[in-house]
Amino acid sequence: MASLTKAMCVVFIAAVLVAAVAPAAEAAVGCGTVISYLAPCLPYVSNRGPLGNCCGGVQGLYGAARSTADRQAICVCLKSLIGSYSGINTGKAAGLPKQCGLNIPYKISPSTNCATVR
Repeated sequence: MASLTKAMCVVFIAAVLVAAVAPAAEAAVGCGTVISYLAPCLPYVSNRGPLGNCCGGVQGLYGAARSTADRQAICVCLKSLIGSYSGINTGKAAGLPKQCGLNIPYKISPSTNCATVR
């Protein structure tokens, strides 16, 4: 449980850093929103638990991404979060949309070029 709390702290700090250095955009979806939607996924993508309620968060986040700016902001946040925490199974993170019945226009990966997301 302590490692899960530590992981959530790392995710929160990363979100704050991303929000502080990200250029102001027209996006309505910030990194804090991404974290709140995807918090139920952390046990799954860190190999500490089942998929559980993760798909509800993934689908909610997908629905919140209404514009290109939203999708790019979410991509930047996901990329940063995956890159900032070594305990994330990148294969599981990349497979979340498909696992939850969604098709998103980019791969969830630290190497994704979020500027190309439309």
